[in-house]
Amino acid sequence: MMRRFEHARVLMYSHDTFGLGHLRRCRTIAHSLVEDFRGLHVLIISGAQIAGAFDYKARVDFVKIPSVIKLRNGEYTSLDRHIDLHETLKMRQSIIRHTAETFQPDIFIVDKEPMGLRGEVEETLSYLKTRGTTLILGLREVLDAPHLLDAEWKRRDTMRKIDLFYDQIWVYGPPDFYDPLTGLDVPPSVRAKMNFVGFLQRGLSHDASPSHRPDGDYLLVTTGGGGDGAELIHDVIHAYQEDPTLTHKALIMLGPYMPAKKRNRLIDKGANIPYIEIREFDNRMEELIAGARGVVSMGGYNTYCEILSFDKPALIVPRVTPREEQLIRAHRAHELGLVDMLLPEEAADPKRFAGALKALPTKAPPSKSSPDLRLEGLVNISTIVEDWLGRNSAPHLSVVER
Repeated sequence: MMRRFEHARVLMYSHDTFGLGHLRRCRTIAHSLVEDFRGLHVLIISGAQIAGAFDYKARVDFVKIPSVIKLRNGEYTSLDRHIDLHETLKMRQSIIRHTAETFQPDIFIVDKEPMGLRGEVEETLSYLKTRGTTLILGLREVLDAPHLLDAEWKRRDTMRKIDLFYDQIWVYGPPDFYDPLTGLDVPPSVRAKMNFVGFLQRGLSHDASPSHRPDGDYLLVTTGGGGDGAELIHDVIHAYQEDPTLTHKALIMLGPYMPAKKRNRLIDKGANIPYIEIREFDNRMEELIAGARGVVSMGGYNTYCEILSFDKPALIVPRVTPREEQLIRAHRAHELGLVDMLLPEEAADPKRFAGALKALPTKAPPSKSSPDLRLEGLVNISTIVEDWLGRNSAPHLSVVER
């Protein structure tokens, strides 16, 4: 039995100023919803420069807002340097509001940034709340170090606004892994809205082709979007250069946001190593992870979910600044025996890194340490959405059992 919600609409917001994590998470949820509910439509508002490089299922589309990029010092700038940041933010805010007014969603899901980039969705939240739209804040299981997040949210009055606008908070992880609001003064009214839905399981598309993967066994090295991944890639290549006994085939994904100079330098650096293949970007990372003997990663949320979904041995070298999200996730996963971890300064030692790379294919997968590990996020989200749409069906919605 599949429920059909005719004309049901879900709007999602993904601010996308650095990397691909927010868009990929929204896309995963959107695809799951349209698979589970015929007649439901999902529209994603995204600031990702390469939002159009991904495939989207029928009844999933995106609206591109002008791109803003986050610099390594934490500041923002317009992707088009000829346009003032303030003007870009005004355009983004206007497009977001106009999209909501035109699309008229039944559910609005905001990814990670409660009020959007520099508060750009607050006006839209206020408008949608007056018309009865269900407002959802979706949070990674780890946001940042508590002292950093607390200072940021107090400065922006975020906790009060979350309580004011949102009907529910979805945490994309299980409660026994990590609480994203740990260390913060969370009012009981906000805590009551939190629903730990679980990690978001990933799968392969029906048209997945093994020919897309390298021949034979390989290690996959990925830094996600790649904007801050050059050091990890450099350390991997350096380990191969320094240890001739390291002969595992490695597929290295640079990421679309790696600066051109660093990208070209790494391509040149790895060109003479026969065991290394370097690719710049691939929109089918699930296939590459599913085929790998092991994964080397910085441990962003999406890659971590894919490591668990495809049950792959993993070596995590997390980013430690300016946010500590990856570091916290890696420490917790290592503590649970789900992954191995090296700090960036440890990975910079080529002999130590080479030893870890050689051992990776024979390491136990996550399921050996946690045989009862379940990734239920998408299933739980569909259950919640079905309940809401069925219980609060607007006049324009018709519900049919399939």
